Amino acid sequence: MAAHSQQEDPEEDELFEHYSFTADTGQKPLRVDKFLMTRIRNATRNKIQQAARDGNIRANEQVIKQNYRVKPGDTIRVLFEHAPYENLLLPEDIPLDIVYEDEVLLVVNKPAGMVVHPGHGNYTGTLVNALVHHLDQLPLNSDNRPGLVHRIDKETSGLLVIAKTEAAMANLARQFFDKTTRREYLALVWGNVADDSGTVEGPIGRNPKNRLQMQVFPDGSQGKEAVTHYRVEERLGYVTLVSCRLETGRTHQIRVHMQHIGHTIFNDSRYGGDRILKGTSFTKYKQFVENAFKVLPRQALHARTLGFTHPLSGKELDFEAPVPEDMAACIIKWRDYAKHRLE
Repeated sequence: MAAHSQQEDPEEDELFEHYSFTADTGQKPLRVDKFLMTRIRNATRNKIQQAARDGNIRANEQVIKQNYRVKPGDTIRVLFEHAPYENLLLPEDIPLDIVYEDEVLLVVNKPAGMVVHPGHGNYTGTLVNALVHHLDQLPLNSDNRPGLVHRIDKETSGLLVIAKTEAAMANLARQFFDKTTRREYLALVWGNVADDSGTVEGPIGRNPKNRLQMQVFPDGSQGKEAVTHYRVEERLGYVTLVSCRLETGRTHQIRVHMQHIGHTIFNDSRYGGDRILKGTSFTKYKQFVENAFKVLPRQALHARTLGFTHPLSGKELDFEAPVPEDMAACIIKWRDYAKHRLE
């Protein structure tokens, strides 16, 4: 797991930690550049090797060379002379789709393509950049990210609640921890989902072979408890429109759980949904799917509803965000295809 980015002690020549990873107990000896490439988004071998040449990579607090082989239990840290970019929270005048706002919180409808908070590779144009422009001061969460109580992925659209005060942050965070919030997502998935409704349970943790993916560990050996309830909304032949209600909130939870039961989210490139997973071998069908990918050039996932108890009034609040145009157009396309196929 990556440690929180933080400033290091002055005796470390004012270096700032950007990444920290501890090798798993089952780690086979692996060159440090290969080890880091599977864990750092947008990393290249050249950049990692240059960091090693500059003395910016350490194993167990010792500066190492680029040919160092990582062993089980090794702690690998990457340090640079500048603070991590995600700590540079620059206000940006980016329009926000504010669904609700009062003195202690606001609810926003995030568009697909917007990253929630600055991180490696995405230092500007994020929701947090927009929030710190919209509001003078926001409380920090446990990861030092202003206002954020929860998050959704970059290519997922939909609703997020933002805390404007420390008290609201603590109250809302407790509601998410206690699983009393109400969150429902709309997803278009590959295949004809057999049951009209069901529950997927299975601990979710990081994929040891691809650190940018998460996976289910059915034996419970790794990961954190995760529960997703789904309900079929519409059957469209080779794809199904489902609503998913989150009981827990793990990274990529719906994407991983639906893949686990054989129904990968349509056009989810990270989990293989950008390939034709169901259907015919006809050229005409392949062209149709390619066109559907172009209409919706992202995973077909939308955070449609969000409900929680207001931290001050105690009133139950529920919000709904309309399905965005790109996803709606893709659903219509599949609906027309399914109709003509059955005629």
